[in-house]
Amino acid sequence: MARLFSPGPPPSEDLFYETYYSLSQQYPLLLLLLVIVLCALLALLVVASASGRELTSDPGFLTTVLCALGGFSLLLGLASREQRLQRWTRPLSGLVWAALLALGHGFLFTGGVVSAWDQVSFFLFVIFTTYAMLPLGMRDATAAGLVSSLSHLLVLGLYLGPQLDSRPALLPQLAANTVLFLCGNVAGVYHKALMERALRATFREALSSLHSRRRLDTEKKHQEHLLLSILPAYLAREMKAEIMARLQAGQGSRPENTNNFHSLYVKRHQGVSVLYADIVGFTRLASECSPKELVLMLNELFGKFDQIAKEHECMRIKILGDCYYCVSGLPLSLPDHAINCVRMGLDMCRAIRKLRAATGVDINMRVGVHSGSVLCGVIGLQKWQYDVWSHDVTLANHMEASGVPGRVHITGATLALLAGAYAVEDAAMEHRDPYLRELGEPTYLVIDPRAEEEDEKGTAGGLLSSLEGPKMRPSLLMTRYLESWGAAKPFAHLSHIESPVSTSTPLQVEFGGERAVIRGSRNSRIKCSRSKEKALASFSPQWSLDRSRTPRGLDDELDTGDAKFFQVIEQLNSQKQWKQSKDFNPLTLYFREKEMEKEYRLSALPAFKYYAACTFLVFLSNFTIQMLVTNRPPALAITYSITFLLFLLLLFVCFSEHLTRCVLKGPKMLHWLPALSGLVATRPGLRVALGTATILLIFAMAIASLFFTPATSNCPFRAPNVSSVAFNLSWELPGSLPLISIPYSMHCCILGFLSCSLFLHMSFELKLLLLLLWLAASCSLFLHSHAWLSDCLVARLYQGSLDSRPGVLKEPKLMGAISFFIFFFTLLVLARQNEYYCRLDFLWKKKLRQEREETETMENLTRLLLENVLPAHVAPQFIGQNRRNEDLYHQSYECVCVLFASVPDFKEFYSESNINHEGLECLRLLNEIIADFDELLSKPKFSGVEKIKTIGSTYMAATGLNATSGQDAQQDAERSCSHLGTMVEFAVALGSKLDVINKHSFNNFRLRVGLNHGPVVAGVIGAQKPQYDIWGNTVNVASRMESTGVLGKIQVTEETAWALQALGYTCYRRGVIKVKGKGQLCTYFLNTDLTRAGPPSATLG
Repeated sequence: MARLFSPGPPPSEDLFYETYYSLSQQYPLLLLLLVIVLCALLALLVVASASGRELTSDPGFLTTVLCALGGFSLLLGLASREQRLQRWTRPLSGLVWAALLALGHGFLFTGGVVSAWDQVSFFLFVIFTTYAMLPLGMRDATAAGLVSSLSHLLVLGLYLGPQLDSRPALLPQLAANTVLFLCGNVAGVYHKALMERALRATFREALSSLHSRRRLDTEKKHQEHLLLSILPAYLAREMKAEIMARLQAGQGSRPENTNNFHSLYVKRHQGVSVLYADIVGFTRLASECSPKELVLMLNELFGKFDQIAKEHECMRIKILGDCYYCVSGLPLSLPDHAINCVRMGLDMCRAIRKLRAATGVDINMRVGVHSGSVLCGVIGLQKWQYDVWSHDVTLANHMEASGVPGRVHITGATLALLAGAYAVEDAAMEHRDPYLRELGEPTYLVIDPRAEEEDEKGTAGGLLSSLEGPKMRPSLLMTRYLESWGAAKPFAHLSHIESPVSTSTPLQVEFGGERAVIRGSRNSRIKCSRSKEKALASFSPQWSLDRSRTPRGLDDELDTGDAKFFQVIEQLNSQKQWKQSKDFNPLTLYFREKEMEKEYRLSALPAFKYYAACTFLVFLSNFTIQMLVTNRPPALAITYSITFLLFLLLLFVCFSEHLTRCVLKGPKMLHWLPALSGLVATRPGLRVALGTATILLIFAMAIASLFFTPATSNCPFRAPNVSSVAFNLSWELPGSLPLISIPYSMHCCILGFLSCSLFLHMSFELKLLLLLLWLAASCSLFLHSHAWLSDCLVARLYQGSLDSRPGVLKEPKLMGAISFFIFFFTLLVLARQNEYYCRLDFLWKKKLRQEREETETMENLTRLLLENVLPAHVAPQFIGQNRRNEDLYHQSYECVCVLFASVPDFKEFYSESNINHEGLECLRLLNEIIADFDELLSKPKFSGVEKIKTIGSTYMAATGLNATSGQDAQQDAERSCSHLGTMVEFAVALGSKLDVINKHSFNNFRLRVGLNHGPVVAGVIGAQKPQYDIWGNTVNVASRMESTGVLGKIQVTEETAWALQALGYTCYRRGVIKVKGKGQLCTYFLNTDLTRAGPPSATLG
C-alpha cells in the first residue's frame, strides 16, 4: 500500500495539475453530489407523505428538510456559475461539507427518539463523499472526515450518556459506530489516493504525450529539411517511404522486391540547362591553406554560389573538389532555364573578380553551359547525392574544361534559347578539347554587359592585401575576405535535435491577471513563475497568450504549440465522457476500436492485490461490528471463521510474489506458489471471478446475523400484557439476537456497497450488476422478509409513548432503504467516473507508447539520413547537444587511403535510344553496380571504408577517416597505415562484385582502380546541400592513378606500393608515366591475387 501514497511530483508541476484536477475533474462530481442530496431530500418528503405521516406533525423535521432544500439549491446555483466561481471551488466545497454535517445533526434530533445508531449511514455518506466527490486536498479531506466522525460520536455520547439505563448498552454501540466511521475514512482515503494517483499519472502522460508530439513534429521537420537538403521534394517522398519500410522490416534490411533489381529513383527531364564551373588556380591556393582555412574558404565560396543559384532558380547538383555544377529546369520545368544558367555563370565570374580585386589572389572562374535533356535522380544505397546523367551533361562538362577563365562558354543549343538576351562571340578553336573537336559544332563565349562598367569604375586591386601588408599569405587574405560573405553553416537547422521541446517557445499563460510560464522540457515539468496559492486563487478560465516577448517569426509556431497544449488538456476533461468522441462510445464508454477494447480488457492489473486487501478491511469491520452488537452466537462466529480463512487464502494468492524467498527455501513442489500473484494480475477472467466472489462474500457476511433470528414475525413487545419492567430487562428477542443489531446489519450492508467501489478497475457493467443485485437483496430483506424486526425495534423504543410512530429517518427499515438508494446512485456515479478514467489512462498510455515508438522511428530515420550524408563519426557533430553552430567541421588526417574505382566501359555502353528509354535502362544497370558496391560497406571487415561519392561511373572511397586527429602521428608508420590492406581487399571485392554482375547481365565490364595514401583534409561544406568531402594532393593523385590506369589493374604510387609491400602485398613496377598536373611519376600495379609473400626487394627496386 505504500506505493499508493508515494510522494507527489515536483512543486513546479503541482500548480497546473491541481488547477486542472479540481476544476476539470472533481467539479462535475461536486455538482452531481449536490443533485443527489437535493433528490434525497425530495425523496424524504415523498416517502414521508406516502407512508401516511403528517408532515406538519413533525415541524422540526419539515423545517430541517425545507431549509436544507433551500440551502443546497443555493449552493448548486453558486457552483453552476463556473466561470465566476471556479476560483472559489474549494471554499465552496468546504461550505457543502459543513452544510451536510449540519443536516446530519439536524436529522439526529428530529423525528423521534435519539438512538446511538441514528444517522450513522448518513454520516458515513458524508465521510465517503468528502473524499470521493469534493475537490479537497488529502489533508483537508482527512480532517473533514475525522471531524465528521468525532462530531457524531461526541454529540451522541454527551446526549445519551446521562440518560437512564433503560436504553441498551451505549459503549458497544459507540464502539461499533467508531469502527464504521474508521472503515469509511479508510475506504475514502484509499479511493482518493488511488484516483489521485491515476489522475496524476494520466496528467503526466498527457503532458508527456504533448512533449512527444512536439518532439515528433520537430523530428519530422528536421527530416524534411534533411531530405530536402539532399533530394528534391518529389524524390524525397518516394525514398522516405522506402526508408520507413526498411526501418519497419528491420534496420538495414532492404524490402523485398518483385524483381531482382534494386529500386531505381531516376526520371528523364527535357528542356534543362546544365552549368559546370571550375575555380582556376584554386589547387595551388588550397595547398597553402590550413584545414580550417580550406573548409571555411570552400564553404564561403560555394555558399555564395548557392545563393546565386537560388536567385536564378538553379539547383546545385554536386561539388567535385573545386568544381561546382548545377541545373536549371529541375524539378519543375522553366521556360527561361538557359537564361538562368547564363546569368548565374556571369554572376559567379563577377563574384570571383571582386574577390580577386579585393585580395590580389590570382584565381578565376571558368564556366560552361549546355542545354538539352537529362536523366536525374539517385543511384546506389548509401551516400545519396542527387545527380544528372546524359550525353548533354557530358557535353556541358567538356564546355567548362575547354572554356576561358572569367568567361561563360555556351553551346549553340543554349544560344538558341537565349533569344538574343546576351551578345556572344565565337570561341577560339584552339580552346576546344578533343571531345568538342570531334563534335565539330561551334561554341560561343557570352559577353558580360557589366564587365565594361566594372573596368571603367576600376577596382582597388589588392586593396585588402595592401592594408594587411605584404607578409600575409594569399590563403589567409582569401579567408578574411570570404568571412564577410557570411554563408550559412551546414545543418544549422539541426541544432539540439535531441531536445526540441526544451528549446521551444514557452507558453505564456495568464491566471486571473498573474502570468505563469509553462515551459516544455524532457522531464515533462511545468515551471511556473508564480506561487501555487496565488495562481490557484486567481485562476481564470480565460486563457490568453502573452506575445509581448515573442519574436515575430515565432508567432505561428507559438500558436500551434499552445493550441495543441490546451487541446490536450481539454481532452482530459471528465465532462467529455458524455459527448461524442472518436475514441469512446459516450453511452457504454467502450472503445470504438474493437482491438483496443480487447487489449484494454486483457491488460494486466498489478493493483488488484490492493483492492483485495482493502476489501478484507471491510470484512474485518463487519466482523467487529457484529461481535460488538450481538450476543456472539457460536454459529455466527464459525461462519465468520470460515470466511476469514477464505480471505486469507485470497490474500495469500494475491501477495504470493512477496513470499518468493521463503517459498524457494522450502520444498521444490511449492516453488510454483509465487507465480499465482502474476496469474491473478494478468488473467482478466480470474480477476473478475475473484473480485466478484470477494464482493459477494462481503454481502453475505453483512446480513449473516439475520439468519439467526426467528423465522416467524412474533414480536413480544407488541403484546398488551407485557409489563414495563419486562421492557427494561431485555432488548433481545427470546432465543435470538439483540434488536439493536438490526440497524447495524443495515450499516454493514452499506459497507458492502462501499466494497464494490473499492475495485476501481472493475468494469462498470459488472459493478452495476452487483450493485443492483445487492440493492434488490437488501431492500427485499429489510422491507419485506425481515421488516418485522424493524417494527419490533420501533415498538420497543416507543413502548408507552403517546406517539408510537417515529419519523422517516427514525424507522430503521425506511432509513435503511433510503440509505441504500442514496449509496447506490452515488457509487454508480463514481463507478462511471472511475471507468472513464481507467479507460482514459489506458488510452493515453497507449498513445504515448505509440508516439514514443513513432518518435524513435523518426529519430532513427533522421540518424539514418544524416549518416547517409555524413560518416558515422562525423554525424554526432551535427546532431544532439554537442552541436556547435559557430564552428565548421574540419579535420586533418596524416594517413588516409583514397580509392577511385571506375567502369570506363560504361561510357561506351551508355546510349540514348527509344529501346533503352533514352538511357534509363543503362542507368538501371549502373544503379545495380553501385548498389552492389554499397552492399559491401555493410560487411564488418569493411566497416572502416567510407564511401565519399560517385562521379558518373566512378566510385570514390577512403579508409583511415575514423581515426582521431593526431592519433596517426603518435603511432609508427606501419601501424598507422594498416588500413591500406582493408582498402586493397575492398578494391578486390569490388572487382568480384562486378564479375557477378557481368555474369548476370552478359557484359564484360572491367574495373580500373587507382590508390594513393597520405595526408588529407576532411570537412562539411554547403548550407543548402551539405556535403562531406576530402581534399588534398593525396586525393588528386589517387584520381590520376585511376584515370591513367589500366583496365583490370590497381595502380598505386611508389610510396603506396612500399607501404603495401610492408603489409605483405606484392606490387610490380609499371614504370614512369606522365600525370596531368604532377609531371612524371613512377607507378606500380598491385598483384590482386592477395599473395602476401616475398621481401619488398623482390618486386620493388
